[in-house]
Amino acid sequence: MSRLSALRPVLALFWTGDRRMLVYGTLLSFITALAGIALLGLSGWFIAATSIAGLTLITALTFDVFMPSAGIRLLAIGRTASRYGERLVTHDATLGVLAHLREHVFRGFARADAARGLAANPSRLLFRLTIDIDALDSLYLRVLAPVLVAAGAALAIAAALAFVHPLLGLSSAIVLLAAGLGIPFLASRRAAAFARRRAHALEALRSRSIDLVRGQADLAMTNRLGAQVRAIEAADIRLAQADRALNRAEAGAGFGLGILSAALLAGVLLAAAFLAEAGTIGAPIATFAVLLALASLEPFALLRRGAVEFGRTLQAATRLGPRLTNRSDPPKLGRSAEHGMAIRLESVSVGHPGAARSVLSDISVAIRPGERIALVGASGVGKSTLLSLLAGELNASSGNLTVHPCGLLTQRTELFRDTLRGNLALARPGASDTEMISALEAAGLASYVASLPGGLDTILGEGGAGLSAGQARRLALARLLLRDAALWLLDEPTEGLDGNTARDVVARLDERATGRILVVATHTRREASLADRILVLRDGRIAADVARGTPAFDMELSQLRPD
Repeated sequence: MSRLSALRPVLALFWTGDRRMLVYGTLLSFITALAGIALLGLSGWFIAATSIAGLTLITALTFDVFMPSAGIRLLAIGRTASRYGERLVTHDATLGVLAHLREHVFRGFARADAARGLAANPSRLLFRLTIDIDALDSLYLRVLAPVLVAAGAALAIAAALAFVHPLLGLSSAIVLLAAGLGIPFLASRRAAAFARRRAHALEALRSRSIDLVRGQADLAMTNRLGAQVRAIEAADIRLAQADRALNRAEAGAGFGLGILSAALLAGVLLAAAFLAEAGTIGAPIATFAVLLALASLEPFALLRRGAVEFGRTLQAATRLGPRLTNRSDPPKLGRSAEHGMAIRLESVSVGHPGAARSVLSDISVAIRPGERIALVGASGVGKSTLLSLLAGELNASSGNLTVHPCGLLTQRTELFRDTLRGNLALARPGASDTEMISALEAAGLASYVASLPGGLDTILGEGGAGLSAGQARRLALARLLLRDAALWLLDEPTEGLDGNTARDVVARLDERATGRILVVATHTRREASLADRILVLRDGRIAADVARGTPAFDMELSQLRPD
C-alpha cells in the first residue's frame, strides 16, 4: 500500500490536467469496446435469424432484414469513428499531462535542495525527465482507462446475458470481474520485481554509457576503458534478462485470459444449449449469447501489457512522487524598508543534509542600496555558499533573509552548445540584438563577435568550445550585464584570466556597477578594491566587517593575493 500511495500525486496531476479530455477518452474507449461486442453479437443473431427465416416462404417474406443490417453498418461505422476519436483524445490528453509533468519535475529538480545532489550524478536528471516520465503514459493509457472499460464492458455483457437468463448474467459478471481483472493483477504482481530490475538496469546502462562517452580520455589514461565497457555489457545483459522475464509474464497473462475465454465460452454455450432445448430461448438468441461470450474477453486483453508495465509505472511514480509533493520554502525575496537596507541577514545558518556542522552559522549583516561588498577568507570558509544563499540557490536552515532579485557570475563559466545569441538570451529571453551587442561591447567582446562570419548566430561547442578562457569569461560577463539586476553576485570573476584581461574585466565591472549592489567573493586585491566594505569569513562566521578608509580595511586588502 505504501508503494501504491506514490501514485496519488501523479493521479492528482492527471486529474488537475485536462480531466475533461481524459473522461472523454475513457468514454470513447468504452463505446469502442461495446460497439465491437455488439457488432459481433448482432451479426451472429442476424445470420442465425436469417437462416431460420429462410426455411419457409412466409417467414422469409415477413422477416425485416433492413433494420438489423442498418444496425450492423451503424455499429461498424461507429466503432471506427470512436476508435479514431479515442486514440486522438486519449493520446492528446496524456501527452499534455506528461508535458506539464516534465516541466513540474524539472522545476522541482531546479530547486536548491535537489540541484546540488544531482550535480554529482547528472545522468539521473536525464533519466527522470525522459524514461520515468514516459513510463507514466501507461498509467492512463494501459491501466486506468482499460480497467474502467473492461469493468464497464463486463457489466454491460452481464446485463445483456441477464435478458437471456438472470443466472447466466450474474455468473458471467462474477467470472469476468473476478478472473478477468484478477489474472492481470496477478501478472502485475509477478512482473513488479522484474520491472524494477529493468528500470535499474536501464538507468545503469545509460549512465555508464554517458560516463564512457564523456570520460573516455580519463578512462583511457587510467586503463579503465575495458572495465567500463564490461560494466556496460553487464548492465545490458541484466536489461535483456528483465525484458525476457516481463515478456514471459505478459505471455502468461495472455495464456490465462485465453483459458478464461475458452471456459466462459464453453459455459455459455452449454447454458444456451440447455435453455434452447428447454424452449426458453430460440436459436438466434442462443447464437447472440455465445458470440457475446466470445467477445467478452476482448477488453480484458488490453490489460496484459498494462499489467506488466504497471511495475515500471509504479517505480517511476515512487521516484518522481517526492518531487511532486515536497516543496522546500524558497528564501524570502523583496525589498526591506528598515533603515534603508536592501539586503538583510539575521542569524542565518546554512547546512547540508547529513552534515555534522553548518557551513554558515549565525550570519547577520545588512547592505545598503548601491553598496559594494568583498567577501574574503580562506578557501572553504563559506564564501561561495553565502553567494548561493543570496542567489536563492540554497535555503537557509534558520534565520531571516531579505534580498533583491540578482544576477550571479559563478567561478565556472557556464556556456552551452548553442549560438552566442542563445547563450546570451538565457539572461533575458526577450532581449533584442541591439541590446545583446551593447552588453557585448560593455564586456569588451563586441569587436570579436563582429569579426565572426555568423555574428550572434555563431554556434559554440560543448561548454563554450571555440572561445578562449578570457572570451568565455567576457561572454558570461555580457550575460550578467544583459540581466540588468539591482544586485550582482560575483564569485572570483577574474580567476584564471591573464593580468591584462582581468584588469579590463574589473574596470568594466566598476563602470557598469554604478548604483547597483555588488557582492564579490575574492582572493585578489584587484577585485576587493571595488568594495566599500570587506567582510572577513572564518569558520563559517563573519569575523570582521571593515569599511573603506579605515586602517583595518587597508590591512585586510594588503593580505590578499596581489595582481
